[in-house]
Amino acid sequence: MKLGVMQPYFFPHLGYFDLIRRVDRFVLFDTAQFTPKSWMTRNRILHPASGWQYILLPVAQHPRFAAISQIRAKDPEAAMRRILGQLGHYRKRAPHYAAVTRIVEDAFATARSDSLTDINAAGLARVCQELGLPFQIEICSELGLNLPPVEHPGGWALEISAALGASEYINPPGGRELFRPEEFAARGVGLGFTQTPDFSYPCPPYAFEPQLSILDVLMWRSPAQIRADLAAAQG
Repeated sequence: MKLGVMQPYFFPHLGYFDLIRRVDRFVLFDTAQFTPKSWMTRNRILHPASGWQYILLPVAQHPRFAAISQIRAKDPEAAMRRILGQLGHYRKRAPHYAAVTRIVEDAFATARSDSLTDINAAGLARVCQELGLPFQIEICSELGLNLPPVEHPGGWALEISAALGASEYINPPGGRELFRPEEFAARGVGLGFTQTPDFSYPCPPYAFEPQLSILDVLMWRSPAQIRADLAAAQG
């Protein structure tokens, strides 16, 4: 069984969904300490004038060392309205504007609660539905895993892999330095990495910006085109 483990990101870029596509099970790692101003609470879309802008999911006050699972959104309805407003400049330009706004609305409407994990999980599930990617939500804090302490950040992936009986752990390329291959080999768990899809797409009249939120990709590319892009990147 190939396993992927990632923190619950907010409408992440295409590489996150490429990882989901390549694994058999995918766990949202929400037992780690929350990091403010991270991809869990923001992402990037095109700015109407030039470059890009952040879309944000503000969170309520919380203890300094709170786990991700303890974080609540401050006002999900207000956040959704603001994001939809920021997406408004795509309306008369992007061919899939209506589909993307429905994704945002559905994600907030179907979240089980106002927790950061639940809202981001709902966003991931809704995007996967749009892309035709199988996605079974598994949340680390709800799996009842008895994980031992680890000596370094990359150790969590190994312990979760061992606890779930994974034969291989797959991670995006950006986190390669976190992992110690010899530790995985000693436990009989393979260690692999995806390659970040490197592609561009026309988005007139804007200049293309790489690595934006999946919401931007879906504005300009159909689900079938995106699946073909990912298949071509895999080779």
